[in-house]
Amino acid sequence: MNTTTDDTKLEIEPVAIRVWTEGRTVYVELHDGWIIGFPADRFRILSTATEEQIANVQLEVNGHALRWDELDEDISVPGIVAGRFQLPPNNAPTSRRSE
Repeated sequence: MNTTTDDTKLEIEPVAIRVWTEGRTVYVELHDGWIIGFPADRFRILSTATEEQIANVQLEVNGHALRWDELDEDISVPGIVAGRFQLPPNNAPTSRRSE
C-alpha cells in the first residue's frame, strides 16, 4: 500500500481584523492573532498628518487595506507585514561625506 501526501503549503495573505492608533503609531491586529505596530512617519502622507488625522483610520477591502479618507491615503496590510515603507526610520543613520 502506497500513501502520498500533498506537501503544498497554502499561503494566506495577512488580513487585519482591527486597527487603532496610539499617538503617531498605527497598530494592526491580524487574523492569526499577531499585532504589528508601525510609525505613521514611515509613509509620506501620514508623516505630515496630525495625530487626530492619523487616528481616523478604517479597515477596507475586507481587512486587506487601511484607509484614511480625509488624507486620501490607502496602505495595504500585506505591504505593512512585508515591511514595505516609503520612508526610512527617523533614527536611521545618515551617511556623511569625508571632506
